[in-house]
Amino acid sequence: MAGLLRGIARTAVISGTATAASNNVSRRQAQRFAEKDQQAYAQQQQQAYQQQAPPQQSYREDVDFDEQLAQLSKLGQLRDQGILTQQEFEAKKRQILGV
Repeated sequence: MAGLLRGIARTAVISGTATAASNNVSRRQAQRFAEKDQQAYAQQQQQAYQQQAPPQQSYREDVDFDEQLAQLSKLGQLRDQGILTQQEFEAKKRQILGV
């Protein structure tokens, strides 16, 4: 009977050790996969952000100051006549000034 108990105890210890080792390996693999997934997600987010936000370009870089003043003056007249709203005027003004 004592030999049988020793055999059962030995099997239990070996089984417990194997289970603990297997769990540690599984945990490390899961952590590695999670890190890789997180890096891939971060790269995708960065690429998506770069595609969504193109660099702002001015209306026309070759427009001289006098032409900009003439355009702004004309826009002001259109706003005063009620043809343009204040928001449309502001948007076009920013476009002309390249702001």
